[in-house]
Amino acid sequence: MKNAGAFCWGALIGVLGGLIGLGGAEFRLPVLVGFYKFRTLQAIVLNLIVSLVTVVFSFIFRVGLVNLGAITAHSAIIFDILCGSLIGAYFGVRFATRINEQTLTRVVAFFLVALSTVLIGHDYIFHAQSLRLPLTLSLLLGAIMGVMIGLVSSMLGVAGGELIIPTIILLFAVDIKLAGSLSLAISIPTIIMGIVKYQRRGKLGDVRGQLPFIVWMSVGSILGALAGSYLLAYVHVSILQVLLGLILLVSAKKLWRPHHELASAT
Repeated sequence: MKNAGAFCWGALIGVLGGLIGLGGAEFRLPVLVGFYKFRTLQAIVLNLIVSLVTVVFSFIFRVGLVNLGAITAHSAIIFDILCGSLIGAYFGVRFATRINEQTLTRVVAFFLVALSTVLIGHDYIFHAQSLRLPLTLSLLLGAIMGVMIGLVSSMLGVAGGELIIPTIILLFAVDIKLAGSLSLAISIPTIIMGIVKYQRRGKLGDVRGQLPFIVWMSVGSILGALAGSYLLAYVHVSILQVLLGLILLVSAKKLWRPHHELASAT
């Protein structure tokens, strides 16, 4: 029953992610914590693993939409943001594994609020013009944003596309379809870095018994993402983005409240 539920949740979240053009990991995390009652750090590691599978398949699917040559032609952008994101992922794992569970949950709630803001303001961000900065400054800001993206990725178990895509569009004047593909190319090594760091700190052992759950949720996420991409033509994405942003705000409040009330009572 648990595995069937994992497949259904994975499929539903995959559809939502496919409609928006993201991996859906930001919605998966509240489900893992709130519905399945995984500890926050456990949920982050599980989310990171499922995110890796989803992003790899998404990249494979997108190769047919965006010429691989166009991606490699922008390898400097990938390298620039990736350098920062790997550093961020490295320190994000160290931070997540050293602080107590209550503080980590609060940090996750804060990030969910930040991501909800990005979703709600999605139309403005994605229709904004490039900042048209000097290339050197764009590369510097790209690397700095990469660090922040790596931190978010490793601490929430997400691919970070919510932040990568706007960064690429605003700093490097790349169209949204290509930016999505570049985002996936950046996300894959970043997620791998996070998983390796968690493994070295012995945290993968905490989820080793959840392999069937991970497989079923991954399969559901992949199929859901495919379905979402086909439904895109029939759904008004702007309204959906605001709705999902509000869902993230509610999820953040639910994560924060138990710890806040506990702290107030002591």
